[in-house]
Amino acid sequence: MILEALGSALLGLALAWTATTRLPHRLPARRAVLATGTLGALFGAFLMHSALGPGHGVATPVGAVLIGLVSLSLLIRPTGRLRRSPA
Repeated sequence: MILEALGSALLGLALAWTATTRLPHRLPARRAVLATGTLGALFGAFLMHSALGPGHGVATPVGAVLIGLVSLSLLIRPTGRLRRSPA
């Protein structure tokens, strides 16, 4: 269980670091992105471990990565201004 949590936290940190290097202009401060990726992956691992139980060594990190990606995607800002047509 501890290794799953540590591995998931490292996966979330790696995802967040990749996002900050590839999309720095579309994300908030680096600290917030790193924290969000790590906590999202930890939550994903907890959720998968709670749903599936122990013994699923592949499914737990996959769920951690997916939930980490979803939480990071919520931080992405649009590139340009939003255009609103007059109604």
